[in-house]
Amino acid sequence: MKPTVKWIDIARFKRKWLELLTMGRTFLLMALASAVFIVVIGVGGILEQRLQTSPLSSMKGAAAQISTQWFANMLAMEMPTMESSPEKAALSRQDVAHMLVRLVTNVNPLDPKTLLAGEMPGVSRDTSVPLRLAIGNQAAKGPEEFVPAPGEEDGAEHGGAPEKAHDDEKNGDVGQSETDKPDSEPVDESAQSSHTDDEVVFIYHSHNRESWKPELEKQTDNPNDDKKNITLVGKRLQEQLKKQGIGALHSSKDYVSTIQGYNWNFSYKYSNQTVKKAMSNNKNLKFFFDIHRDSARRKDTTVTIKGKAYAQVYFVIGHRNPNWKENEQFAADIHEKLEAKYPGISRGIWGKAASKGTNGEYNQSLSPNSVIIEVGGIENTLTESNRTADVLAELIAEVIKEQKGAKPVTKPISKPLNKPAATVSKQTTNNGNQA
Repeated sequence: MKPTVKWIDIARFKRKWLELLTMGRTFLLMALASAVFIVVIGVGGILEQRLQTSPLSSMKGAAAQISTQWFANMLAMEMPTMESSPEKAALSRQDVAHMLVRLVTNVNPLDPKTLLAGEMPGVSRDTSVPLRLAIGNQAAKGPEEFVPAPGEEDGAEHGGAPEKAHDDEKNGDVGQSETDKPDSEPVDESAQSSHTDDEVVFIYHSHNRESWKPELEKQTDNPNDDKKNITLVGKRLQEQLKKQGIGALHSSKDYVSTIQGYNWNFSYKYSNQTVKKAMSNNKNLKFFFDIHRDSARRKDTTVTIKGKAYAQVYFVIGHRNPNWKENEQFAADIHEKLEAKYPGISRGIWGKAASKGTNGEYNQSLSPNSVIIEVGGIENTLTESNRTADVLAELIAEVIKEQKGAKPVTKPISKPLNKPAATVSKQTTNNGNQA
């Protein structure tokens, strides 16, 4: 019997072994890469939450782009007991198109300026993002701020000689000039030494000379009367808060005439000192309102409710404030009451990045109960603005009393449900144009 000899193909064995090693190495590298990717994404998410204070990067800003009516109708599709509005389809093509275009391109189809902002350097410096849309602003048009040209910081919306009023009209801003200073400085209650324990609200104006065209045109003897500016609305808010049982201080400090070498770009630096001084003089101050007037035209700043015209309001939150969410929640408490009791007055809560003349946090890091409120626009009247101040005082008083009577609670962010359109109508101007 012959012995059996088995030959081993070493070359073939070596080739298969190398293939196995190659596959194993590839698998190991892919596993390690996946693990590293997951870790990096996780760490990045944690860092984003801790370091990124801007709501621009959050889903909240994206969710706010959705129409409140569409949001309510989507809920109604899943909740049989919740009725959807028959006025509008739950998933209209227009709503879907607007939302997708804005999410993908950051361009609002209803606001052409957002397209220019992406192509022209400097235009996007004032970019704002909707944090909570409002019934009175379903088109998602953000607040507008007029920035005077270099050398004209005491003109335009913060001044301007009578003969310049019509030139500045195209910019939507007029006011008083530095040469037409008041005979006496308005009383700044925040600078007074004696206060009571009941004063918990401080009202001030970083841009105290913002005024309104209709009011200035009435002043034939002195078109630049310093008494016709946004400080009157702040004073009205203070008086109405006192009637509601809430103590308030008001600063009408005129920075143009009192700051040597005044520069409009440092407006919030000046008002920051005003707020700090008020806080130093009165330790009970907890709520701070910087009252402005927006630069938009009447059609975007006026609403009629029960036959009366009201100036609409924006709530503005500074992105650079590390605790902006607390300030946004405070603004939301007021905004949601407006939506419920006076639908149409609020134009929503908007987050704003740093722009010219700001440090990006608008003094809001000084208190979680600090917010900018822009009341009306360049073409509103003082009467309309005062009506809105009365409404704000009523609801701000409610919020303050609720805070005093309950422990602080972190509320979930919610979207207001739309109110019947019949309760709100846009103001019609004398010339027949919608306003």
